[in-house]
Amino acid sequence: MKIPVRQLERHLKDKLASVYLIAGDEPLLIDEALEQTRAAARRNGFDSRELYVVDRSFRWSDLHSDASNLSLFASRKIVEIRMATPRPGDDGSRCISELTERPDPDRLLIVVVGAKLDAAASRTSWVKSIDKHGVLVEVWPIDRAELPRWVQQRAVAAGLKLTGPAAQLLAERVEGNLLAADQEIKRLALIAAGREIDEAEVLDSVADNARFDVFRLTDAVLAADTERAIRVLWGLQAEGVAPALVSWALSREITLLASLQYAVAHGDSVDGALTRLNVWGRRQPLLKQALTKHRGRDFAPLVSHAAAVDGIIKGVTPAEPWEALTGLVIALLRPVAKTH
Repeated sequence: MKIPVRQLERHLKDKLASVYLIAGDEPLLIDEALEQTRAAARRNGFDSRELYVVDRSFRWSDLHSDASNLSLFASRKIVEIRMATPRPGDDGSRCISELTERPDPDRLLIVVVGAKLDAAASRTSWVKSIDKHGVLVEVWPIDRAELPRWVQQRAVAAGLKLTGPAAQLLAERVEGNLLAADQEIKRLALIAAGREIDEAEVLDSVADNARFDVFRLTDAVLAADTERAIRVLWGLQAEGVAPALVSWALSREITLLASLQYAVAHGDSVDGALTRLNVWGRRQPLLKQALTKHRGRDFAPLVSHAAAVDGIIKGVTPAEPWEALTGLVIALLRPVAKTH
């Protein structure tokens, strides 16, 4: 059974299935859906949890053995599997399918995938098995047009009063990063003390908030300002900003530049491509400047490079995340080779 994430809480109040698949690339919404499911499990007596993080060295046979061997006096437990992609391989697909199709009243299986389920993944046997015997929760991004409303609703839930223009500005500044928006809303709620926050105060708060330096980083990269980009990147590391947030911001810009370049190369105007790709008005001049600076660059290797860095941060590939991020920034800032 498939349900949208907004209906998960109501579903969990009515019943608890034996298996859940929570999938999507919105970390905040994924984590909240996971916590809602865990809370419902605790209410139903599942008072222990075993976590399995799938990487290249992961042994599915160990998980299958552990999950199947519940002793007579064991407590009810959650078996939680975290995967970076919806491709567990043949062994993983077989293991998840078997656990799904042989439910145990003392075991709750939760599979979390930090990526969207594409058409190919949706047709795999293990996903179909969960869809048939359990619940598939697909987490979709908040639409650009809906983001200001989402910010406003989130603010109300946090006890924060935002003016309409303030909510719009915050939505524009985070540009789809729900985690950054949620953190800023909570921060503003702490300092607001019940009073209403207007656009000017949001602007001041964002300017003083180190978390938003990820956007200063991408601005510096787009402007090809090497010294500033490296300084901001090191500052983000020193501030303890999550590497995943930095990776998201850089990957978004690289993918966007690649899409713009492709559109223009196939006859679209720059302005038309920017509008069609939903680029915020305030950022369009910077993207135009970046396209000019990167004329002649092949973005395909950079897209692959960004994907590899994301894999490092998610633990799929063993390497130091900040070194990988530095390498990605340098690759993007490297001058375009001139052709004759």
